[in-house]
Amino acid sequence: MLARAGATALALLLISRLLGVIRESVQAAAFGASGFGDIVVLMLALPDWLTGISIAGGLAYVLLPHWAALEQQPHSVTNVARLQRQIAKTLLGGGALAGLAIGIAAPVLPEWLAPGLPLNLTSDAIAGLRWSAIALPLALIAALWSTRLQHEHDFAGLYSANLVVNTMLITGMIAMGSLYGALSTPHEMGVVLFCAMAGRLAWQGVRLSKLKPQILVASEAPMPALKLPPVASWVWAALASGLPLALPFAARSLASSSGEGSLVTFNYAWKLVELPLVLAVQVVASLSFPSLTRAFAARSEVFSSVRKSFALSWAMGCATASALVVASPALSQILFGWGRMTPDALARISDWSAIGAWGLLPQALTAVGLTVLATLRKMRSAVFAYAIALMFLVASGSQWQSGAQLMWIMNISSLFVATSVLSTIRRALNERTDQGPWLPWREMLCPLAVTCLAGTFTVPTDSRVVGISAAVLAGAITIAAAWLSGPTLREAVRQ
Repeated sequence: MLARAGATALALLLISRLLGVIRESVQAAAFGASGFGDIVVLMLALPDWLTGISIAGGLAYVLLPHWAALEQQPHSVTNVARLQRQIAKTLLGGGALAGLAIGIAAPVLPEWLAPGLPLNLTSDAIAGLRWSAIALPLALIAALWSTRLQHEHDFAGLYSANLVVNTMLITGMIAMGSLYGALSTPHEMGVVLFCAMAGRLAWQGVRLSKLKPQILVASEAPMPALKLPPVASWVWAALASGLPLALPFAARSLASSSGEGSLVTFNYAWKLVELPLVLAVQVVASLSFPSLTRAFAARSEVFSSVRKSFALSWAMGCATASALVVASPALSQILFGWGRMTPDALARISDWSAIGAWGLLPQALTAVGLTVLATLRKMRSAVFAYAIALMFLVASGSQWQSGAQLMWIMNISSLFVATSVLSTIRRALNERTDQGPWLPWREMLCPLAVTCLAGTFTVPTDSRVVGISAAVLAGAITIAAAWLSGPTLREAVRQ
């Protein structure tokens, strides 16, 4: 049953991410690389982004173990539900205040979030930000309910909620006739955004009501007051989950300084990098987490488990980087080359994503490294590394604001974080020679060499079929090189 649930969760996660790419493709067709496209990207992303950097990851890191402890006490289900309602009230109040602050500050926020917008679109940007402020409380409650669904192991409900919100956004944009008709207004997009957020909450509410009848029912018996986890736990959890999300958001805003449409162009280029990162690299890291935790708990074959996880993640990182470098023109054309997107914008998306593809290599190491640090409970070093990387990005991006330069800065930042994470792991494991190396660096050289070789080839944009075929071939050759370079990857796959 657990295997079936895991397969269902993985399938829904993949479908959700692919539907997210389709949503971005529809946005590209509807609004192109225009100033209004910048506004739409900003207003649709802002509620979930603010939720992600503030409390989404923190809720999982803090509440899941806390709820697990509550279930060992009398009135376990009631206590969990009481704490959920208590936090929901706090989030609603905090979200309303934050939304009010955004609404008041909306006239000055475009200068910070999208400085390249022309003056004639300022009023549209203000209206879009205020709709994002209205949707913020809904996003905060959705994050809490997602954590509860995760706690109850309802992974189908957890991941299908993203399908609901993306489907409603796609349907709304198509229904407004924005693909080839007149551009919509920020108020029309705001209504679509609000309905999508409300639809996600409605779906999550249905899933929660089916789990246990007691979840949404208050207890009539007197209960002692519940203590929330300490503030320090919330702060470190929020920083660990939020800072990685801040890097691409900050880079996107910095890219906007290059002029109208630069924000949306950088956004689509980053989506091409983010897709293999999420679908391949981070999925591998998630699948490796159980074996790592068991190995550390049993203090048996620790180095072997870590080595296999790194080998698998590195192979996927190199393979996806090879494929993206070779086929970025074709992928850009397939996903974004329709509707209002111009050839110049497509060329920039292709060039910038090809640069960003090299960042998949350090991020492949970081993805597994963070799971190791989480198991060792040494996440603070990663938090500091991401904070330094963010400051470096902001400081450098104020001088170099083109999309290509920002992608290289992102790559350097990712390399710094990966180096810091690996350094912390090395000190924590205090490597012993009788267990062998914990990082299979010699076996990592062969797929890296193939990726570097793939970086010298690019398939023209007008050859979509050839481009995709070349991407598949480049990825397959890279995986074969990793497979033949040593036994670690083969052992990881068998495991």
